[in-house]
Amino acid sequence: MNLRGIVAVSGRPGLFKLVGQNKAGYVLESLDAQKLKIVANISTTKLASLEDITIYGEDEELKLTDVLATIAATKTSVPDAKADGTTLKNFFLEVAPGHDQEKVYTSDMKKILTWYHSLKDMPLFTETAPSAEVEGVKADDKLDAKPKAAPKAKPSNAKAPTAKSSAPAKKASMTSKKGV
Repeated sequence: MNLRGIVAVSGRPGLFKLVGQNKAGYVLESLDAQKLKIVANISTTKLASLEDITIYGEDEELKLTDVLATIAATKTSVPDAKADGTTLKNFFLEVAPGHDQEKVYTSDMKKILTWYHSLKDMPLFTETAPSAEVEGVKADDKLDAKPKAAPKAKPSNAKAPTAKSSAPAKKASMTSKKGV
């Protein structure tokens, strides 16, 4: 699942794609059918990348990408975001079994399901994340690469670096060429 560049903006409904950045702020494009472009002020607007969002867990935090992948793989029908609280809580017990039930509110569950319904038909939802591919290539390169030689040892008669004294620097006397 490739959620790189997809952000949620504080105070605005829906999800946005990060298009670029200029002096005034971030240039964002909405993911809905309108394709509305906005400039979000850097100093006043808070952006949350979906790739970095985590959900409170009992033992450890759960990544949103993992929860969305579990929702996509579930065989039961995904409830609508407007469903009642007990339906949402039961569904989240199934797809995110380690979430903290006291800290994850039904409003959070509704927001996650709204995001899922807006992302599920997009091609980026089925793509693999580019960071996983890059890391996999780097790991393969490391296996094929020749082992590096050990760093050369310094000769025993080399001087150790000396620490600078803490005395203030002397003021240089400058004489003028004009004799003034």
